[in-house]
Amino acid sequence: MPLGKKFLAELFGTFWLVLGGCGSAVLAANFPYDNPGVNPLGLGFLGVSLAFGLTLLTMVYAIGHISGCHINPAVSFGLWAGGRFKSRELIPYIAAQVIGAVIAGGVIKLVASGRPGFVIEGANALATNGYGANSPGGYSFVAALVIELVLSMFFLLVILGATDRLAPSGFAGVPIGLSLTLIHLISIPVTNTSVNPARSTGVAVWVGGDAMAQLWLFWLAPIVGALIAGWVYSNLLSEKEARA
Repeated sequence: MPLGKKFLAELFGTFWLVLGGCGSAVLAANFPYDNPGVNPLGLGFLGVSLAFGLTLLTMVYAIGHISGCHINPAVSFGLWAGGRFKSRELIPYIAAQVIGAVIAGGVIKLVASGRPGFVIEGANALATNGYGANSPGGYSFVAALVIELVLSMFFLLVILGATDRLAPSGFAGVPIGLSLTLIHLISIPVTNTSVNPARSTGVAVWVGGDAMAQLWLFWLAPIVGALIAGWVYSNLLSEKEARA
């Protein structure tokens, strides 16, 4: 597949992930906005978790055959570390993912701004990620670092296992999408859940301030966790005869 088509697939896929996941958090999680605790229409943590999982699940089948559906720089690094991805495609993939995420963040901001009284303020404005005072539950830097690293590592282990040539074919999107849902159920209170540097960047650039100041953690931890998973899977878990 030409790299240009892969680039577009990753851009569109990451756009959809951020629009569906972060968009649900911004536009629907706390609806109605004046008294979210009374009306059951708001999605809440469970709904947002499902939204992220569903966006990934749908994109796996929409663009998986084109680009592999990474739509996450950590996934690209993890697959590279596991010997599943070419080094020369890393930068184009990451560029596409970040561009798609930033465009989606802009669309979310534009739509949200159409509601009278909407302002970008608070700890997790526009579904940004953070720790300390910017953590939904007030969790510390260390807690944020650990949860993002560990969950990113296991996310990649699921991806590497589900897409292994010895795994049942045609079903990879299901465990991958469900694993992202589970990850959000665990970690939304801690960091508002990243495990995806592009997702974090896509909304942080529209908020600025602490969201940008803390963004480095949401690049470092997911990528380190993914690199660990790639090494672990390729060296300790995979069937050696199955590897080229």
